Amino acid sequence: MTVSTIKARNISVSLDLTVGHIADMVVESGGRQLKPLHRAPWVDAGETLPDDLPEGTVRLSGDFLCAPFSRSDVEEAPLHGWPANSAWDVVESAATEDGWRAVYRLRHKVMGASVDKILTLRDDHPFLYQEHVFSGGHGAISVAHHPMTAMKGGGRLAFSPKRFAATLDDPLEPDPARGRFILAYPARSTDLSHFPAAGGGTLDLTEYRMGDRREDFLTLVEADHGGPGWTALARQAEEDLVLVLKNPAELPVTMLWLSNGGRDYAPWSGRHRGVLGIEDGRTAIGHAASIGDNWLKREGVATAFALGEGRSVSFRHIIGAVPLSGGEPPQQVTTADGRMRLAAGGGSTREIPFDSDFLRIGRTAAA
Repeated sequence: MTVSTIKARNISVSLDLTVGHIADMVVESGGRQLKPLHRAPWVDAGETLPDDLPEGTVRLSGDFLCAPFSRSDVEEAPLHGWPANSAWDVVESAATEDGWRAVYRLRHKVMGASVDKILTLRDDHPFLYQEHVFSGGHGAISVAHHPMTAMKGGGRLAFSPKRFAATLDDPLEPDPARGRFILAYPARSTDLSHFPAAGGGTLDLTEYRMGDRREDFLTLVEADHGGPGWTALARQAEEDLVLVLKNPAELPVTMLWLSNGGRDYAPWSGRHRGVLGIEDGRTAIGHAASIGDNWLKREGVATAFALGEGRSVSFRHIIGAVPLSGGEPPQQVTTADGRMRLAAGGGSTREIPFDSDFLRIGRTAAA
């Protein structure tokens, strides 16, 4: 594995250049080292894996860019596209006045476009600031981030306002000989605390319970609220708060992948437990569906970016972590004047350093 590591005061991030996955992220705070991102148990085990696995599954780690998200059925590429499965080169990596900035370029083209990944760290900010830029190309591309975190004791979730949550027509693992699921498919709810369950009744999407062996996937559509889109996960055993933020104009959906011992076949083998993917994107499922007619487009939700010679398209994303005692996520997250404010249910607030201009909230996103 070839790794590029960047550092600022109290934070470091390592990128696996063979596939563009974040191999490690460490935030130092209050004498603790917080590690918000997951790395699949087989990556460093040296075991023999099935021959047909995409390289992105072989090296499944942290966060990565999907372009397209899911099936590559327009231009030939592995699952989640070349950005998640092939090599990136370091274009530049250097200290700045207040941290570090690195630029990486994908060796492959995507729909004829060159793809850059820009990672920025700032001293004493517990966040990784990311931007991806597509330059040139043709047609259109669906995109998503794929950050994954893992829990030993479950966790509690909170979100920016959503219009609704919905599952697909079919579950990821419909064959009980291979896996299991607990949500109903297809299903939909405007109340995230009461989502239809496969066996009847409802389940609370704001609670991640370790006792639920499952492989579930659903899409949350952002409401119109004028602020950043955010997901906050209070990890119980880890005693921290994982934060994932986006600009809803750029990435209008948040897809949740709940992987908790729900796949019995290799390399998952029932051991991929406590994992939550918080996947902000501009996509349906598969490239062809994203650029054609799909259920999200019929809801007025954009599912791809248009590419073209002489133009560039970019989108931004943030991942962070802070210590947390009490195990409850904030009810509200606001950003302004270089700070993030976390408001708890009892009226208490907490502020942390944050680049409140980075997400370009209020600016028009590219089509």
